[in-house]
Amino acid sequence: MTSKAKFTNRLIDETSPYLLQHAHNPVDWYPWGEEAFEKAKAEDRPVLVSIGYSACHWCHVMEHESFEDEATAAIMNQNFVNIKVDMEERPDVDQIYMNFVQLTTGRGGWPMNVFLLPDKKPFFGGTYFPPQPRYGMPSWRQILLSISETYRERRAEIERSTTDIVGELCRMSLAVSADGLSTEMLDNAYTSFLRSFDAVNGGFGGAPKFPQPMGLEFLLRYHKRTGEEQALSMVEHTLEKMARGGIYDQLGGGFHRYAVDAVWLVPHFEKMLYDNAQLSRVYLHAFQVTGNELYRHVATEILEYVRREMLDPSGGFYSTQDADSEGEEGKFFVWSHDEILDILGETEGAAFCKYYDVTAAGNFEGHNIPNVKQPDPYPQADERFVVARRKLFEHREWRVKPGRDEKVLTAWNGLMLAAFADAAGVLGSSEYLHIAETNAEFLLKSLSRNGRLLRTWKAGTAKLNAYIEDYANVADALIVLFQVTGKREYLTEAQRLADIMITEFWDAENGGFFFTSNDHEELVVRNKDFYDNATPSGNSVSADVLLRLAKLTGDQRYERFAVTVLRLAASFIRRHPQGFGRALSAMEFYLGPTREIVILASADDELRREVIKRFLPDAVLIMSDGDDDDLPLLSGRTRIDGKPTVYVCENFVCQLPVTNLEDLAQTLG
Repeated sequence: MTSKAKFTNRLIDETSPYLLQHAHNPVDWYPWGEEAFEKAKAEDRPVLVSIGYSACHWCHVMEHESFEDEATAAIMNQNFVNIKVDMEERPDVDQIYMNFVQLTTGRGGWPMNVFLLPDKKPFFGGTYFPPQPRYGMPSWRQILLSISETYRERRAEIERSTTDIVGELCRMSLAVSADGLSTEMLDNAYTSFLRSFDAVNGGFGGAPKFPQPMGLEFLLRYHKRTGEEQALSMVEHTLEKMARGGIYDQLGGGFHRYAVDAVWLVPHFEKMLYDNAQLSRVYLHAFQVTGNELYRHVATEILEYVRREMLDPSGGFYSTQDADSEGEEGKFFVWSHDEILDILGETEGAAFCKYYDVTAAGNFEGHNIPNVKQPDPYPQADERFVVARRKLFEHREWRVKPGRDEKVLTAWNGLMLAAFADAAGVLGSSEYLHIAETNAEFLLKSLSRNGRLLRTWKAGTAKLNAYIEDYANVADALIVLFQVTGKREYLTEAQRLADIMITEFWDAENGGFFFTSNDHEELVVRNKDFYDNATPSGNSVSADVLLRLAKLTGDQRYERFAVTVLRLAASFIRRHPQGFGRALSAMEFYLGPTREIVILASADDELRREVIKRFLPDAVLIMSDGDDDDLPLLSGRTRIDGKPTVYVCENFVCQLPVTNLEDLAQTLG
């Protein structure tokens, strides 16, 4: 017999795991919605909006310290209308108030706690606050009481300040300058990466250190166009150092969010779907460029981790795996020296410990995070430790696993769909192709209503309007899937989504894509995001998608929208190029020479496989079994003497069609 929870609030009816975690807090939480704001207006109370996500360690800490505390909850309930927001479900809300917190405090992050007037205008905000004054910070209770008093006694002053603040937020959300585009911008961006490159440990900058897959992808494309060897060297050194580090799960595959140090040893242990989607593709593309088996092996291990841990039976991918298990960060992933010897035996265990930096003293708070310091060129596949790694992995499976956020987010699924589709082509994997096509079908059916995408799905329930990043990432993935399979329906659907992007998200006055659609609920600001943060911005991906659709369909209208986006982003890129990795990759495609490759061959033909396995970021691919397709690039294209045939055109000039591998290799270069 289960005991009944002492408290239950309105979050109990939500699907978000993060919101459900707070459903039994003594705080009278509301989900984001008009009910809460109507109550605030009726009772003339300020609104507290507390934003976080399920894999956020400090979100859990603040919940335990403050939101589970009845005395603290009583202060919150008496003085505020309290709203809980899952930032992964509602990035539109998160972006607005994150901009406010960063503008007023100089820093941001999660948990984020923002106080609003009943009309949704913010007047005070911050991130984590402790239960007692410490770290030079006031306590959460002090903040609550101070805000409540200020609201009662200095209301007019607050209202004047919010007018100025909202005006500034509106200005931040608009990009109205339109700079010219040139390869000089790409050269300057490369130089910026070169200046911040850590030549010893790989990566860029110091601690904490993030993988920056979009920046690495840009450097691969820059190398492809210019032949600049240092660009490739930075990518290779970084990928190898990360693959050897503790940021990479040496036993189970997949990358943790970031390293708290500069040497990739100690991670923040959460695993995010979007990181692993982007990193798997960077490793895959590095394998295409170099042939280094380490990169192929890591890319495969990432995808196998996702298939094992993050794939719902419906075909959708889950969002995150927590850092914590049994209330302790990283407990699932760390080892003691004696534990490994007990499992592997003295001889095998001693060899494993030496290779993977496991000692009696430990390398992390008395425990050990397996990592490789040996100079071997290919550590992940060292045959000496295949059996040992499997034994330890199987033993680890009996531990209490970290929590998993099982909501399915459309944009992040688009990123992972593209990764599986890309890998299916490069590695020739029918299993990965099946996962990709199943996911595409799931997104277009289960996360779609009346032809429009929805944002989130969990346990059969889909809801919330999709954002520009959702449309853009799904369209991008469908283009990848089209290029791998040749199935026209994927291109048709990508084009349909792109048309919705233009009709529902485009800013007709100033250009660029708004984050929310025309029929979205009205918020304080209608935001427009260009910055490629942990995930690519909707504007960056949209530009890339529209440029490729222009080439594939012959509709130059798409290119005009894309170029406008890139010109608007250019002024930001000049100031901080490393914050725009995906936009830079789109700019590489636009400014560099591009190719159209048409392959008339069956799915298993060697010519088709030869094209797909190559790194061709400067090309669009069309594959067809027949000669009756109406795409402009297929017009007049037929098989030569009935043989499988490849046509390659570059900058409006077509080379002779080829029908054998030797000629194809020479044509592709």
